Amino acid sequence: MLYYLFEWLEKFDWMGAGVFKYISFRALAAVMISLLISIVFGEKIINYLRKLQIGESVRDLGLAGQKEKQGTPTMGGIIIILSILVPCLLLAKLDNIYIILMIVATVWMGCIGFLDDYIKVFKKDKEGLQGRFKILGQVGLGLLVGVVMFMSNEIVVRVDLETADTQGYDTINPDIKVSKDGLDTFHMANVKTTLTNVPFVKGNNFDYADILPFNNSQRIGWIIFIILTILIVTAVSNAANLTDGIDGLASGVSAIIGAVLGIFAYVSSNNIFSEYLGILYLPGSEELVIFIACFLGACIGFLWHNSFPAKVFMGDTGSLTIGGIIAALAILLRKELLIPIFCGIFVVENLSVMIQVGYFKYTKRKYGEGRRVFKMSPLHHHYQKLGMHESKIVTRFWIVGVLLAVLAIITLKIR
Repeated sequence: MLYYLFEWLEKFDWMGAGVFKYISFRALAAVMISLLISIVFGEKIINYLRKLQIGESVRDLGLAGQKEKQGTPTMGGIIIILSILVPCLLLAKLDNIYIILMIVATVWMGCIGFLDDYIKVFKKDKEGLQGRFKILGQVGLGLLVGVVMFMSNEIVVRVDLETADTQGYDTINPDIKVSKDGLDTFHMANVKTTLTNVPFVKGNNFDYADILPFNNSQRIGWIIFIILTILIVTAVSNAANLTDGIDGLASGVSAIIGAVLGIFAYVSSNNIFSEYLGILYLPGSEELVIFIACFLGACIGFLWHNSFPAKVFMGDTGSLTIGGIIAALAILLRKELLIPIFCGIFVVENLSVMIQVGYFKYTKRKYGEGRRVFKMSPLHHHYQKLGMHESKIVTRFWIVGVLLAVLAIITLKIR
């Protein structure tokens, strides 16, 4: 909203109004506002949750310090959601399709998580929202993101005109002239395509349409892409939910992931940087830098309250929202195939549960009693069972998260 106000003021040569044109200024402002909301107003929200006696019901899992968490306010994900949406509405271009999609994704997953927490807290049902309805909501978001990317003429990739003609892409802007160093002029086109970035291959790109090279391969490519989008949104949101098990873990890891996605958004929306790195140039995606700045500030600000010993838990309101946001951002930035790297902590946490459950069922059928690979899953609980303090577990997971983040950024130049 402020963007449009300052755009109007600039017409009257109002001093300083032009600064709102710069992504860097708005992104820094977004981080600051998001941090202030989550830290200052977050305290008031926590007190209100405590007043309503919206406390966490902790199951006895035999973990150190677990009983002390009983009654800690939950549903703190409300703080994260408000800290994302308020600065985003103030500073971003609200007619940008990328911003519209991310606002919808945030509210969508926030509502699913809130309903799950509401049933747990107020209906005293520990199971919360039934699994099939939760999955249905995640599938719905994945389908929405995939279909909008397929239908919207504002979500495009810029390629050279010859490639657009050769590959048979659906061309939106057929002849964009790009000059380099004021000498050579290149003819480019904005196209609808299922191209995505992937490291370790020639050209750094991969087209889902190449999986099944039929005559109508572009349409088939979109079908494959939409199905994959649904799977990614469901998997990442569930993985974030599983990671939210000890104080500060999910919010800290998400902040690291948010920083990586912010770098991806900045270079992907810049013609010069994207060409230098050999990644896809995504016109219009620069507004995602603003959204990610809000996300980063919200996660760090929430960590102010959620670090050990936590004054509030994010609940499914926060964890499902965080997972949905990360998945949607990665897909919109065409970096979904890098998720196993920069979301490595989420992936390992998810895998630890799958391995534990699968091995237990297998050994029960074979030997008559179930056996375990880990002392407890998800993985962070395994280390708790080994006697490691949760602060040390969280810190070490953050360090691994930073290493994975750096690795993901490095892959931009590995072909």
